Parts: sequence; C-alpha cells; structure tokens
Amino acid sequence: MSDTATPILFTARTEADSLQVDAWSHEPLLLSLEMGGSNWPSSCRTGNCRTCIGQLESGTVHYTMDWPGLSAEEKAEGYVLPCVAHPCSDVVLRQGY
Repeated sequence: MSDTATPILFTARTEADSLQVDAWSHEPLLLSLEMGGSNWPSSCRTGNCRTCIGQLESGTVHYTMDWPGLSAEEKAEGYVLPCVAHPCSDVVLRQGY
C-alpha cells in the first residue's frame, strides 16, 4: 500500500480470548490490538526484540521495513511481529510460539 492510498479497515482476532478489534491497513497490528483492549506483550515496537511475536492462523500482513526480526523459516511458518506488521486482510493471531 502506498502512503497516499486510502486506509482499509480489517478485523483482527486473537485466538486465545477471541477478542476482535478494528485493524486499519496503515497501522501496526499491535496498535489495533491495544486500542481494542488487548494486553498483547510488547517491548521495543521496532521489530527487533520479538516480545510481541505471534503466529497468523489466517490472513496476511505486510511490513514497512525490509526485514523484521524473523528468520525465513519463521516467516514461512506464519510468524509475525505485530508491532511492525500491517494487515492486508482480516487476520487471526495466536500469541507466542
């Protein structure tokens, strides 16, 4: 998505507590989760510390950085860093490994 594109509203749901929140395409998932009342763990908010790591059960995301703090294998297995991941669709997230 380009910076001038109109943001799109998706939903994000956490698997453990089935919390569902609005998730705008131009904002990181972590921000959406926090605004919706989630207590999702976080620390650095830059994609490096991995405190917020989760796994996509469904949906897709994109990053505004070239390579967040995930290995190629983790990315292939659906792991994401919600602090820097932006939704491209409705998503369902499972916390941690």
